[in-house]
Amino acid sequence: MKKLVFSTLLVMQVLFSFAQTKTGITGKVVDSKTQKPLQNVVASIQNTSLTSLTNRVGVFVFTEVSKGSQLLQIKTAGYKDQLLAVDLEEGKMIDLGIVVLEEDITSEQQLSLVTITENDLGDDNSGSESTSGLLQASRDVFQQAAAFNWGQARFRIRGLDNEYGNTMINGVSMNKIYDGRPQWGNWGGLNDATRNQEFTMGSAPSDYTFGGILGTQEINTRASIYRKGSRISFSSTNTNYSWRTMATHASGMSTSGWAYVVSASGRWAQEGYFEGTDYDAKALFASVEKKFNDHHSLNFTSIYSENSRGKSSPNSEEVRRLAGDKYNSYWGWQDGKKRNSRDREVNEPILMLSHYWKLSDKTNLNTNVSHQFGKIGNSRIDNQGADNPDPIYYRNLPSFYTSAYDPDDYTNFLGGTDEYKANGELARLNFLANRQINWNALYETNKANGRAGLGSAYILYEDRTDDKLWIANSILSSQLADNINMNAGVTFRKLKSHNFANLLDLLGGDYYQDYDNFQAGDEQVSDLNNPYRKILLDDGSDTKFSYNYNLLANTVDAFTQFKFTYKKIDFYLAQSFTRTQYQREGLYRNGLYPTNSFGKSNKYIYENFGFKGGLTYKITGKQFLNINALYMTKAPALRNVFPNGRLNDNTPEGLGPENVTSGDLSYIIKAPKFKTRLTAYYTNIKNATETSFFFGEGIFDDNDGDGGDAFVAETVTNIEKLNIGFELGMEYQVTSTIKLLLSGAYGENTYNNNPTVTLNNDNLASPTNTNPITNFGEAKLKGYRLSGGPQTAASFGMEYRDPKFWWVGANVNYLANNFLDISSLLRTDNFFKNPQDSEGLSFPEATQERARELLRQEKFDNFMLLNLTGGKSWKVGNQTFGFFASVNNVLDTFYKTGGFEQARNGNFREVNQDVSSGTPAFAPRYFYGYGRTYFVNLYINF
Repeated sequence: MKKLVFSTLLVMQVLFSFAQTKTGITGKVVDSKTQKPLQNVVASIQNTSLTSLTNRVGVFVFTEVSKGSQLLQIKTAGYKDQLLAVDLEEGKMIDLGIVVLEEDITSEQQLSLVTITENDLGDDNSGSESTSGLLQASRDVFQQAAAFNWGQARFRIRGLDNEYGNTMINGVSMNKIYDGRPQWGNWGGLNDATRNQEFTMGSAPSDYTFGGILGTQEINTRASIYRKGSRISFSSTNTNYSWRTMATHASGMSTSGWAYVVSASGRWAQEGYFEGTDYDAKALFASVEKKFNDHHSLNFTSIYSENSRGKSSPNSEEVRRLAGDKYNSYWGWQDGKKRNSRDREVNEPILMLSHYWKLSDKTNLNTNVSHQFGKIGNSRIDNQGADNPDPIYYRNLPSFYTSAYDPDDYTNFLGGTDEYKANGELARLNFLANRQINWNALYETNKANGRAGLGSAYILYEDRTDDKLWIANSILSSQLADNINMNAGVTFRKLKSHNFANLLDLLGGDYYQDYDNFQAGDEQVSDLNNPYRKILLDDGSDTKFSYNYNLLANTVDAFTQFKFTYKKIDFYLAQSFTRTQYQREGLYRNGLYPTNSFGKSNKYIYENFGFKGGLTYKITGKQFLNINALYMTKAPALRNVFPNGRLNDNTPEGLGPENVTSGDLSYIIKAPKFKTRLTAYYTNIKNATETSFFFGEGIFDDNDGDGGDAFVAETVTNIEKLNIGFELGMEYQVTSTIKLLLSGAYGENTYNNNPTVTLNNDNLASPTNTNPITNFGEAKLKGYRLSGGPQTAASFGMEYRDPKFWWVGANVNYLANNFLDISSLLRTDNFFKNPQDSEGLSFPEATQERARELLRQEKFDNFMLLNLTGGKSWKVGNQTFGFFASVNNVLDTFYKTGGFEQARNGNFREVNQDVSSGTPAFAPRYFYGYGRTYFVNLYINF
């Protein structure tokens, strides 16, 4: 009662002070269930620069608003936006009374989304390989569809990898220097703690950074902005983990100027959706703020998220038909438990100190110092002088026999003979009986070696990256005039990334001999400074082997941005400058590269810039035209500067920055009941670089009887990509309880030139040939589609929200135009060259027509997905109980999310024979989507 009286008196006082001379709006914002006032809710007058925050009793006030029709937006994290139409008269204050905000169901949907996208982690020590780049949904209808409805199919907004977006915490970029991508696992499981977010789309302006072409996601962990209270939740799902529990408490700002937030979660599964995919994750979060006075506050944020998960294998159609949709070759039984050989561990804590300085009523300066450290490890089995233990190794499958040709007569197909068909059937039966890794056999082999005084033939090791990253930055925000705002910032980053192979398990053996059994003499030695070292697992032993080096990087970037707001037009201009310095420090002197593997390399420096601008034309108060344009250069990722960094410090010749050009044009309607955005976009990326590693057959000249076979590092340079398309998002509030949603995307994402392919062949390395690069010339890629998810998507949904706080929703989605990732090498002129021909002539049977058939890019089948969501909440005393449930892919549709061509067959004859057999041994491998999955979340707020 006292609070009600106090808030009433406060509103009356404000009205008394301003009613005679001011034109404005006031109101009080409360929670729909608890009826408690909400503090720090953002109220803004659309199409102006006017904003206001609600105070302790939920009241906001605007005192200098132009007369006429205005749109008032009320928004805060965890609640649905309110968009209210208000008619203002000169010299009058409009009191809206109580403004009720309802809980935003998308905040619960987002918990389900993360269980899907987390499974999309790559096989190296980089960040997430795809996803839409938005793990938490913005308020934009299209982006919500892209994240919630299409994310399970690996849809990418505008066909862009998330290295072209920027994810930030308190204004500090979380994108890795190594590959430009954020490592989502660094804050995985801390959904409650990371809900306070701001988004920009495409190259639209952000208050925190110049940004990229995919948008900016800013996560704010300042303790005082969290709503006071506690939350406990428990979840169950059948995706990549089974169970999750989470608890969060926020103190709110005390009278002594202190505020704190703590959050903890655990996620686990003995087995996820795919066979043998174990999961174990723990996360802790703490944020503490001290407000010294109205001008200075200090905030310390700590984030700890430890994640270990078993990965699943990409499989060919042959393997899927034999073993099923959920088959995973990476695991095997050991002591009655499933043991995965390919575990991924991420543990990189973040510590951040933030100073908030209010220089004046119109100017703020935010300064941060951040330190991140820890490890990323990807484990796998290594075999030395022993058979490959992978159950789907090509020699273990029926196709090894049924695709065979006579090596002395390329026209003689052996796979159809009775003998080879019988061998294929035996291989099929043997695979079905031994379809998983035989851990016991590996142990027995190593024990036998130990009795003979030999080292382990099989080991379990991890490719390890231990990063130490320091970041310091300052971000200035100032209102220069009533209609002009300036943002500026400068950031310094210093990285030391330690990369090495780390022994995890000798698998019953006594030691492991550190050498490469595919080489001979000094060339097989990993470290000439300490040759043929025996690797032990005794306490205190150095378990590093094979490769060991540091990657060093320093970056400095700065930006300025000016935003202008007028009655009919808003526009902005921004510019950036970045200086990047890379260096490799080898800690082993490799036997293949004795002169360019040990010690520090040359420094590689890239200076880049960016310009962007845009404007919004206000057709009416509810209709807008928006245009954005950007041109920027972007330093190559650290991984591409040293593509073979495990062995040497060579860098691709002529490697330079990417050139990025982007633009979009949007028609927007914002009305209380109807919202829509129709966007056309254009993106051109030039001079991109990609690297990959594989074993190829028949690639090089056959000078020593090996058929031209080799393990190679492929670098593709001067890649040009063109992404054009449309986006549509529509939302219509039919009644107070029923909402209709419609979203669509159409893209044509293609290679726009013929890039250059080079291969590094370690077999050709010598003291006089320290850079054994072979240039294969142009790859005929122009016109091929880019891989990475569906390029066409559509969604229609309906939501019903009952006044008694229960709701249901359904959406049906159509996804199409998803393409296989193609091999660049197979599309060079070398494809036709016979490696065994002394004059380098083409294969006599090769024709352009047949080559086009063999190299035609595979388009995956189109498919539809039906998703259902629902929930209910209750208020019991001062507590709110609720649950959220979703079922994705209700009809259990089978579909491919991605895949790649295998480049082991490196020439026309081998590919033609393999495909012509009808049962190719080196067919493409695919990633498959989840079937029917569910997510249930129970929670209590108090």
